Amino acid sequence: MIVQAAGYLSGISIFLSFVPYIKDIFAGKTKPERGSWLIWSILGFISFFSQLAKGGVYSLVLVGTQAVGDLFVFILAVRYGVGGLKERDIVGLGGAMIGLVIWYFTKEAATALFIAIFIDGVGAVLTIIKSYEMPGTETVSAWVFTFLGGFFACIAVGSLSLILLAFPVYMCLISLLIILAIRLGKRRLPLAK
Repeated sequence: MIVQAAGYLSGISIFLSFVPYIKDIFAGKTKPERGSWLIWSILGFISFFSQLAKGGVYSLVLVGTQAVGDLFVFILAVRYGVGGLKERDIVGLGGAMIGLVIWYFTKEAATALFIAIFIDGVGAVLTIIKSYEMPGTETVSAWVFTFLGGFFACIAVGSLSLILLAFPVYMCLISLLIILAIRLGKRRLPLAK
C-alpha cells in the first residue's frame, strides 16, 4: 500500500515539476539549457519505448509524463532557452551520443541503466553550470518537485535493490546539485558587482 502510494506520489511530483517551470518560461524568468533538455527528451522517449516493448504498463505513466514534459520544455527552450552552441554544449551532446551508441549495443540491463544515468548526467551538468552562472534563469520549485519525485520513487521501489534504486537516487542527487548551484550562484552575484 505504501509502495503503491509512493509510486503515485512520484508521478504526481514529476508532473508538478513542469508546472512552475513552464509558467516561468512564459514569464521570461526561466531559460532552459537547450542541450540538457534535448538529451533528457531523447532519453525519456527511449526509456518509454523500451519499457513499452518489455510489457510495461503502470510504469509507463511516470516515464511517459517525464518524456512528454521534457520534450515540451525542449521545444520551448529552442525559442526561450540558452546554450546549444557553446563548446561545453557540443562536448556534452557528443558525450551523450557516444553513450547512446554504447547503450544501443549493450546486452546487459544493469550496464544499460548506468549508461543511461551517465547520459542523463551529461545533460544535468550543463544545467548545473548554467544554474551557477545564471541562477535567476532556473525555477527552484521545479527542482524541489523533481527531488520529491525521486524520493517517492525510492520508497516505491520497496527494497534495497541497487539497480531499482539507482535512477531515483540519482534524480534526488541531481536535483539537489541544481538547487545548490542556483543558491551558490545567487550568493556569488552580489560579489561580482
